[in-house]
Amino acid sequence: MSYANNNGAVDLNSERMATAVLVLGDGTVFHGFGVGSEGETIGEVCFNTSMTGYQESLTDPSFAGQLITFTFPHIGNVGFNDEDIETSGIAANGLIIRANITDPANWRAIGPLDDWLKSRKLTGISGVDTRRLTHYIRKSGAPNGIIAHRKDGKFDIADLTKKAAEWPGLEGMDLAKEVTCKSAYEWDETNWNIKTGYGKQEAPKRHIVAVDYGVKRNILRSLAELGCRITVVPATATYDEIMALKPDGIFLANGPGDPAATGKYAVPVIRECVKSGVPTFGICLGHQMLAIALGAETMKMHQGHRGANQPVKDMTTGKVEITSQNHGFVVKRESLPAGVTETHKSLFDGVVEGLEVDGKPVFSVQYHPEASPGPQDSQYLFQRFIDLVDRKNA
Repeated sequence: MSYANNNGAVDLNSERMATAVLVLGDGTVFHGFGVGSEGETIGEVCFNTSMTGYQESLTDPSFAGQLITFTFPHIGNVGFNDEDIETSGIAANGLIIRANITDPANWRAIGPLDDWLKSRKLTGISGVDTRRLTHYIRKSGAPNGIIAHRKDGKFDIADLTKKAAEWPGLEGMDLAKEVTCKSAYEWDETNWNIKTGYGKQEAPKRHIVAVDYGVKRNILRSLAELGCRITVVPATATYDEIMALKPDGIFLANGPGDPAATGKYAVPVIRECVKSGVPTFGICLGHQMLAIALGAETMKMHQGHRGANQPVKDMTTGKVEITSQNHGFVVKRESLPAGVTETHKSLFDGVVEGLEVDGKPVFSVQYHPEASPGPQDSQYLFQRFIDLVDRKNA
């Protein structure tokens, strides 16, 4: 097996120098160089086509349980900082990259990416032929895989193959409980400004309760920016606990894992929230579980959508927006019940990207309008939510 050397060129004779391997459940092996912490990490291997925002992706809770293959080759070239993170801990299980991590070349960097990975005990591999791996995923679907990083270069490939093959996979896995907050908390931080950094909402006009299935910080900032006081509650919060906070609106957050698995305890709560008449907005996992609560079904995708270049059509306006996405499950269009309207559609493969409940202030989208990382075409959805809240409270 070949891999890339320090200059990114393929070297057919240097396999003995490998300090890391990626082993898939079918026995396919990629040799390369270890980055981050030594050790082993297992998960579903996916690919992300974003050209920016690797730090946001690695800290996006929706990536829990996954090993991210970055198709953009220059990962690490802007270093790391303490602002571009979406959760207090690492969310992704590991990373797979083409070229070795380079020295940072950005004015906001406070250190190299490899140091950041080590400080958070995140394991990765560089020198992988990511084109070949991405082609594999597109053809065969997202496989189980394991990254092993050892400086001595000694690997038990048979044992690693067995571990990868026996990992249960994301289907049927509830990961929201692993990434959600332990107790409720208040949020008032607003969007980032190049001159002043993050701001603070000091004159909120509305109270939003956000159910944390793995919420990204920039979603909360986007809501706070529009004049909201936000109370974040755990994924396991009951309907009574949510309503006791007297919300003007309810937000159903993004998150990892199988929506049907998390939905066993979340869907009954969401169903009651919809019945209450309180304006409700869901993103990603929140969108999927809202659909289940309304009577629809979800399914595992072949390879998923992960990247910041996904075209989506808003069928309520006719406009096309370029979106940031990260999901491996999708709502079955044919399962949408009467009274639920599809509002957004993927222009890549035609899958459902958004829905609304007829006659009720309830809607959701599959993708990430907070644009962290990614384009800002979909920011209008937060204002659409606020408009529903204000109309309800007028």
